[in-house]
Amino acid sequence: MRQRDPGQDIYFGRRNRLSLPDLIPDCPDLILASSGEEDFFVKKSRKAAFEPKTFLAKVGDGKTVTEYYKDQVVFSQGSQADAVFYIQKGKIKLTVVSERGKEAVVGILEPGHFFGEGCLNGHPLRVATATAIDQSLITRIPKAAMIATLHDEPEFSELFMADLLDRNSRIEEDLIDQLFNSSEKRLARTLLLLANFGKEATVEPIIGKFSQETLAEMIGTTRSRVSFFMNKFRKLGYIEYNGKLEIRNSLLNVVLYDKPEIRKHDASEEPR
Repeated sequence: MRQRDPGQDIYFGRRNRLSLPDLIPDCPDLILASSGEEDFFVKKSRKAAFEPKTFLAKVGDGKTVTEYYKDQVVFSQGSQADAVFYIQKGKIKLTVVSERGKEAVVGILEPGHFFGEGCLNGHPLRVATATAIDQSLITRIPKAAMIATLHDEPEFSELFMADLLDRNSRIEEDLIDQLFNSSEKRLARTLLLLANFGKEATVEPIIGKFSQETLAEMIGTTRSRVSFFMNKFRKLGYIEYNGKLEIRNSLLNVVLYDKPEIRKHDASEEPR
């Protein structure tokens, strides 16, 4: 058996002198073809490994990467929903405005999260406004390109689904927090989440300035209540203002005290 040309993965052999089964054990990627006079075996090309994070970081296939400055709007409520976005750097705030003009913060997203995925569910218009909290680097993936990549690349689908599941769990926790916890506990939990508490059991300085109005919108209370609790937390040593808002682990005590839990079903409690 001889190689046809350097750099080419084509091998020749006289008919009846080479058989494909003889080559399969050592060369499983070879496929049989014929020119009429000679049989030849062509090595199948292997698909390059797909790296979701690399795919999201590069421009191409309709994707664009844009840098947004603080308070710059990525998309507005009511605008056309035709793409999904991915945060490479920075933080994004999602807000909704009611017909009466009342604004509510429905989410703060960090690097590694997708947003604007409602377009994949048939929503023609945006239901929220996305705004950069600080300088951010955002990848925009058109709807058609997003659907095609989800269909063709299992690794990308896993990344996207993991993010959706994480967001869904967060929404459930937020709902329980809103229904059962006091505004003081909701504020403490929000501050811990903004400081990335739970990642390696540490807290980080909160990057970006969150006004008391924004915090009030996030937890569903008034600015005066937020101001009262922030002063209380500072006096107790739970937080510190030093150019940046720093959260201490001791703030967790506010959240854990009398934390609501979903009771498990106990057969002994059934009426007899």
